[in-house]
Amino acid sequence: MFAADHLTLGIFLPLRFYQGDMAVLHAQAQHVSEIERLGFAAVWVRDVPLFDPAFGDAGQVFDPFVYLGYLAAHTRHIALVTGSAIFTLRHPIDLAKSAASLDRLSGGRLVMGIASGDRAVEFPAYGLAHDQRGERFAHSVDYFRQLLAQGPATIRSPLGQMSGTQLLPQPVTGRIPLIVTGSSRQSLQWLGEQADGWLTYPDATHTAQGPLRLAEKVRAWRSQIPNGGFRPHMTNEWIDLDEDPDFPRTPLQGGYVLKTGRNGLIALLGEWKAAGVNHAALGIQMARRPVDEVIQELAEEVLPLFPTLQGPAPLAQGW
Repeated sequence: MFAADHLTLGIFLPLRFYQGDMAVLHAQAQHVSEIERLGFAAVWVRDVPLFDPAFGDAGQVFDPFVYLGYLAAHTRHIALVTGSAIFTLRHPIDLAKSAASLDRLSGGRLVMGIASGDRAVEFPAYGLAHDQRGERFAHSVDYFRQLLAQGPATIRSPLGQMSGTQLLPQPVTGRIPLIVTGSSRQSLQWLGEQADGWLTYPDATHTAQGPLRLAEKVRAWRSQIPNGGFRPHMTNEWIDLDEDPDFPRTPLQGGYVLKTGRNGLIALLGEWKAAGVNHAALGIQMARRPVDEVIQELAEEVLPLFPTLQGPAPLAQGW
């Protein structure tokens, strides 16, 4: 997925939004197998524990770890990404157990986008205070990483105490990358020091000014990375890909969706690459054209310009 001065493409799931009928998710795994075959770098799933009709978006519907485990069995090498696991609502032991299990079962293909949560209605359901999510998020990240360290751990955290025990299994490489979403109510310094990568909203996508503002944000974050080492930046957009390749970049639904032809999308991706973005996750839930048609056009006309990197082969997956 990631290299300096390079941009790769992923696809956000679901391919069609749930609107009261689970049938829209039928055969999605077969589409994911085709997305892998066509050469996309990653598939992304969201984490929405409770559907809030007032929010209007049920997200992926399935539990992200269960569903990525299912997709791992239907694929062999595509990266499997949470976008994003809510680190405030689950205990870090449960998060680490699920994540390490999925990483092992998939041969080391898990990348974890993580977030502090933006749906206030979920927090009282868990018995948690919404206004304390920033502090809980930071504690959870620290606890999670200590759990995945080698050997028995001694942990003293506001989220729990443990000594002399160990979490199994361990991740394939000993570490699972944590991609922080937005600020997650942390300082830019914390994001520079603690985030293995950063996922942010793209700003406006119908003009060149949005990517320029995004570039400023990326530079400010990277200035906080200790020793100036490379860490990837990601962004995403929901697109309605028009049949006319020259259809201009046009914001819909208050800027939530970008209607564009493929040439406008290619221009946007080039602007993102110049801004320092290393991976773009595209959601096609709002596209009016059939899913397979949109995926095929992206694969044939756009993906060759932003090719997936030749990463290491996944490890054992024959569990």
